[in-house]
Amino acid sequence: MRLDHVSYAVARDSFVSTVQWIGSALGAGFVDGGVHPRFGTRNFILPLSGGTYVEVVTTLDHPAADRAPFGQAVARRAAEGGGWLGWVVSVDDMAPVEARLGRTSAEGHRVRPDGFDLRWKQIGLLELMEDPQLPYFLQWLVPIEERPSADPRTSTAIHGVSIAGDAASIAEFLGEPAEHPLDQIDVTWVEDEEPGLVSVEFTTAHGPVTI
Repeated sequence: MRLDHVSYAVARDSFVSTVQWIGSALGAGFVDGGVHPRFGTRNFILPLSGGTYVEVVTTLDHPAADRAPFGQAVARRAAEGGGWLGWVVSVDDMAPVEARLGRTSAEGHRVRPDGFDLRWKQIGLLELMEDPQLPYFLQWLVPIEERPSADPRTSTAIHGVSIAGDAASIAEFLGEPAEHPLDQIDVTWVEDEEPGLVSVEFTTAHGPVTI
């Protein structure tokens, strides 16, 4: 199972400054990802070496942000002061995950500034909202060259993630071994007052960076 991206959620008034801060720390610039009309959110993304990316996301002043689970999750994290919202794993076939969770996935899309309609399926936001240590799952419905992780213009890559939570519970949720649940990404289990994604470790041209 592969890490697709990590999401950092902030309030609307901190959106631009957070994008600039993380981009500066990682030595690379974000690009405008566009609007998620069904979720009431918008994002900036940073494609990274290794086929992953960082998303900085905020809510829109739109009713969808209050209705959609993703918009609700972003709003709640932003209200807590902002920070890592969660980690997202990609799958080639959503059917086994839907069977394990007992419900169908939701379709999402956003229109990029260049007009391309980026489409995907996702599931697991409800679990994330109940238990922030858990990831959610995503299946892209567009060719690999159109995905947000395509065409990175930096050597910066995600080396590992630190997660506060129960390794066994996450492994069961993923259907992967707790010792190494993600391909090519180190997972460190840490103690913290609140469960969830605590930090992300990056390798950059100027050395390691942890956010």
